[in-house]
Amino acid sequence: MTRRDALIRTIDALQAEIAALKTNDVVALERATADKLACIEAVAALGTGPACADLRELADEANRLNETCRIYVNLMAANVRRRLQTLTGDAGFGAGAGYGRGVARAYA
Repeated sequence: MTRRDALIRTIDALQAEIAALKTNDVVALERATADKLACIEAVAALGTGPACADLRELADEANRLNETCRIYVNLMAANVRRRLQTLTGDAGFGAGAGYGRGVARAYA
């Protein structure tokens, strides 16, 4: 396998990861993440060296897709945090503040 092939497989895995995140498909997300990690290991195993313009474009695309995955995960985490704060009666205290007080009020 060449670095180009490994980068293309990484991009495919990242696209599958994004699709799984969009649909909340945990099984597909686990599979895509495992595939992505294996592809990244394959790229690393092929070593470093000068990269032609084609390889740089593929690496940039992989970075962009990885950033998109990170944004989706952060948005999902923020939604979960907001829901937990709402459930515990702590919605008005901002991110991460006052979890203990909210739980105490919910059961008072």
